[in-house]
Amino acid sequence: MSILRKMRAVFHDDWCKNCTEVMEVKKLQLYFLPQMVGNYVSHKNAAYYKNNLIKVNKKADIPTGYYACGAYSYRCPDCGYKFIKLSVFLPVRDQEKPEETIIFENGEMDDFIYN
Repeated sequence: MSILRKMRAVFHDDWCKNCTEVMEVKKLQLYFLPQMVGNYVSHKNAAYYKNNLIKVNKKADIPTGYYACGAYSYRCPDCGYKFIKLSVFLPVRDQEKPEETIIFENGEMDDFIYN
């Protein structure tokens, strides 16, 4: 594996950080996050999301002025490395205004996401 490819992997969400292969990416679910605009507080603890994310089927189900969260599953078909990415955003006029991205690499969200 080339050094250049390994360096590029840092800038690609869908490239494995271990072996730099293209990862399988699946958008799992959209969630409502009960935090209002102007009051967003960052959390790195999986327990916070497990206790506060509310599953929704579409953006229209998210109350105006509240944050949403998209959950994605990443898996490397070559080495098996996997993680869950939560993308927190504010839905504004059919657009997603990104707030934060949180990565869980140690399986801390697996029981919540896959059940």
